[in-house]
This record gives sequence, structure tokens and C-alpha cells, in this order.
Amino acid sequence: MTAATIVELESQHTASEASPLAVLGLSGTALLTACGGGGSDGTSATPPTTPDNSLANNLALTDAARFLRQASWGGTSSEIRGLAATGQQGWLNAQFNAPQGQTLTRWLIEKGFSDASISNNVNGDGGWVQAIWWKLFSATDLFRQRAALALSELFVVSQLGLPFSWRNFAIANYWEILETNALGNFRTLLENVTLSSAMGTYLNMKGNQKYDAKTGRSPDENYAREVMQLFTIGLYQLNIDGTLQMDSQGKPIESYDNVDTQGLARVFTGWNTATGTDATGELANAAYRHGLPMMLTASLHSPEEKKFLGVTIPAGTPGVESLKIALDTLFQHNNTAPFISKQLIQRLVTSNPSPAYVARVANIFVNNGKGVRGDMKAVWSAILMDTEARQVNAPASFGKLSEPMVRLLQWGHTFHATSTDGAWTLGYTDADTSLGQMPMRSPSVFNYFRPGYVPPNTQVASQNLVAPEFQILTEPTVVGYINYMAGTVNNARNIKADYSTEKALATDPAALVAHLNLCLASGALTTNTQGLIVNAITSISAATETGLLNRIYAAVLMVMSSTDYLIQR
Repeated sequence: MTAATIVELESQHTASEASPLAVLGLSGTALLTACGGGGSDGTSATPPTTPDNSLANNLALTDAARFLRQASWGGTSSEIRGLAATGQQGWLNAQFNAPQGQTLTRWLIEKGFSDASISNNVNGDGGWVQAIWWKLFSATDLFRQRAALALSELFVVSQLGLPFSWRNFAIANYWEILETNALGNFRTLLENVTLSSAMGTYLNMKGNQKYDAKTGRSPDENYAREVMQLFTIGLYQLNIDGTLQMDSQGKPIESYDNVDTQGLARVFTGWNTATGTDATGELANAAYRHGLPMMLTASLHSPEEKKFLGVTIPAGTPGVESLKIALDTLFQHNNTAPFISKQLIQRLVTSNPSPAYVARVANIFVNNGKGVRGDMKAVWSAILMDTEARQVNAPASFGKLSEPMVRLLQWGHTFHATSTDGAWTLGYTDADTSLGQMPMRSPSVFNYFRPGYVPPNTQVASQNLVAPEFQILTEPTVVGYINYMAGTVNNARNIKADYSTEKALATDPAALVAHLNLCLASGALTTNTQGLIVNAITSISAATETGLLNRIYAAVLMVMSSTDYLIQR
């Protein structure tokens, strides 16, 4: 995908369809040059203005900005300077101890989504959409939210697969499970995910029953398969560094087979929605029960012997005990540490971590230094503080394409965005004509993209690398992202940014771009790209308030559309 393609598509807007660039007073050429696509070497016919690189050349500031972009939604200028002065581990420790704040469930209740007289509350999921944007834009426990979002792309539950009443509260509870356990222990996280009402519905564990000889019904194998393939051990046996183990013929060794799946499926029988009523009277019983872990009906649980992954659970073992043995087995499996560690590195830092990097993190997963396995705080620290994550002169293979929803959240955090009416009605952003992505609304359990995705016919493929996020990078989503951000940046949506800091700089285009380079791109904009943006916004008069704002809107949009920014390094 080239910048030229972006501009070509931009030029296809009809006269009746206002181009986002036209709205900001820019031409397609301006965006093209901002993306570094004006020629084979990214140069333009007009030499760009010399930018102010004093901020970007400060390694302490740029590394602080890089760290905040990996660990949260980026940072404001003051946050970046504060981190550069106090240190990264100290910031992490403070975030680990930050309170969670108001829950999604409480927000939904206070906003009236528990009112059973409103049909959309009972049968829709619009409340969740508003709630999750409120949480991600407003929460002060930044790292917990970043970690929860990463986990939501591993332990996938999607709104699209929850066809029942009061699902706003089911998916809100699922998010609360992720954010609560994101800084706890992986074993507890695995159990809470397994027993959640949302996951139970999404992967068919809820209502799963033992074998019935009369009807020939067998236990549903869906959750058994996915909890192994996607949530713990993966398809193939791994070394501690995440590389594949091979058999004598040089082929990968499978982690499990159909017999393992069938045996494990028996464990996940007999579980269904919990009973109980809300003592406060705030929630309908059905909504309240979505917030409780599923409960076992012993008569529906498979009494047979259960064999899987080298473990045998004797016949007649109670269902709760069987579940504990199964989850302990998955938690202790040799694959789990490298399988999970590599994917979490991919979500926060780089698509292609070295085997040594994976091994260092996986070993912390195995033992946090105090004999504890699965300590997520230790794992997150190992990911973010590793020498490979903090390296200044990284190889070309290092980094990742920033996810569209994370870019939106970075914009919101950097510019203190708030909802104009407190409702956070950003709506669904997963369409190709929008961001092409939204929290917990993926098309399948495999997320929006696979961790091993390789864009065909690219240098990524020829160099045996992966680029997961490129799976949702298409011509429609590129244009959709620019359109969406154009309307967002200029405060045309339900959320409004505070550009007071930028207004103080807007009369000096070079200073404004240097500021945005640090806060948005962590100093990654090339001198050429900065100069091109400076030239473009200089052409916008700053003689009026409107002119100043248009300069800011244009600069922010061009930075956030540039390849220097999009590839997070």
C-alpha cells in the first residue's frame, strides 16, 4: 500500500462528497508528500522547509514518547517530559497501583441502559459501544486499559456473536474481567474468561452437555479447541523462545490432536448461566446474571474419564475439580509461556521480536523471580523494559503497524478529547469506511488479524517476517481511516479536542510540527516529512482563530496519515 494509492483514491471523491482534505484546505498532493510518496525517494519538487529537530534529537524525550506509545495511548508533552525525568519502571509501578475507576456496568446503569422499558436496552448493544469509548478515552489507569485491549485481541469475544438480551451488560462484564485480571495472574485470568457468560455464549460452552446415547449428541468441542489453539498453547510445540520444535522429518510437531480435543470437551460440559437476583434492584435478573460466572449443573457434566495432553481425569471426578485440573494443565504447559509472551510483545512493541526477546519474557512468565508463574505485572514489565524494546537504533524489521483504534485513542489522549455531551456516541468504527476496527467487535474469534499474517508479494514476505495489522490495511480502510480522522481531528464528531497547547505554537509552523512529531510520532518523522508538512501548513493563513485551528487540524491529520507515524517503532 503506497501513499500514491491513498491520494489516487482521495481524488475519486465526487463533487457532492466533500473530500476531508478539501475541508482542511489541503490538496491530495499535500497528503501525498506528507506520506513521503511524492517520488521514489519521498522527495518533492519544492525543497521542504528546514524543521525544528531540537525535540526529536533529545533521546531521553523520544524514548519516553516511544515508551508511552507502547505502554498506553502515547503521551502529552508534559507527560513525556515527566517520564523522561522520573524513569519508565517508576511510571509502570505507579500504573500497576492505579485504581481502576468506575466500571462499565456502573456507567451503563447511570446512563439509563438498565431501564427495561426501553427495547434497545434489552435487545441492542449500543450502550456497550458508548461505554467502551468512554472508558478508553477517559480512564486514568492507562496501562491497565492498554493491557486489557491487548488481551481482548487474544481472548476474543465479539459483540457480533452475542445474540441474547441484555448483552450490553454481558460484554461490559467481560471487559471488567480483562481489566481486573490484566495485572493479576494468568491462571486466574484464564479461569475467569472460561466461566464468563459472554465467552460461554461466544464459543458454545454455555449449555454444553454430556454425551447422550439416545440422541447421539456429543459434547461441543468449540471451546476446548479454541482454548488450546488461541488462548494457551497454540497449534505446534514451541521452544521457550517461541520457535517451532521439529520432528525427525523437519516438520512442526502438533500440540494436540482430535483425541485431546474430545477429552477436553468433556470438561467443559454442564456449565450454564448462573442463577440469582440483583439485591439492589438496579438490574433485571437476566442482566445481573451476565455479570456472574457460569455455574455447574452436575447432572449435565460428563462423568466419563477425560484424557487430554497427557493428563487423565478419572471417571466420576466432579465438574469443578475437572475444570481446575484442565486449566492447571493448560497453564503449566510448556507452550503457554512463549505462545502468550510473543503475542503480547506483538500487541505492544514489535511484530517480529527476536527469539531471545521472546525467551526473556517467557522465562519471566515461567518464574517472576519469586517462584510465581503467570505474574502479569512481571510479564508486562519484561516486555516493555527489555533491551530490544528500548533500543535506539533498531533494525528495519523492528516495529509494527499501529492499529487504527489505538491511533484514535492516542489522538484523544494527546489532545485531551472529551465527549461534548457525555454520551460518547462515536458509534461503530469497524466498517471499512471508518477505522476498520473497534474494540471487541471482530468478525471472528481470530480477531481482526492473525499473529502470523504475512502480506503477500511484499518485502515482509520475502524476508520471512510477519505483519499482523496489515491484514486490515486495504485501500478502502486507508481512505476510511483518513476520512474518519479528518472529521475527528477538526472536532466534527461527538468528541472534542483541546488544542490550546497547539494554538500557542501554530504561528510557528516548524515548532508546531516538532511538537507533534514528539507527541504523536515519538520523533520518528523524517526531516523530509517534517519539512513537507511545515510547507503545507505555512500556506494556511494564521491571521484568524479559524486559520490557526485549520493549521492545527491539517498538521495533525498529515502527521497521523504519514508512514513515519503509522509504523510504530
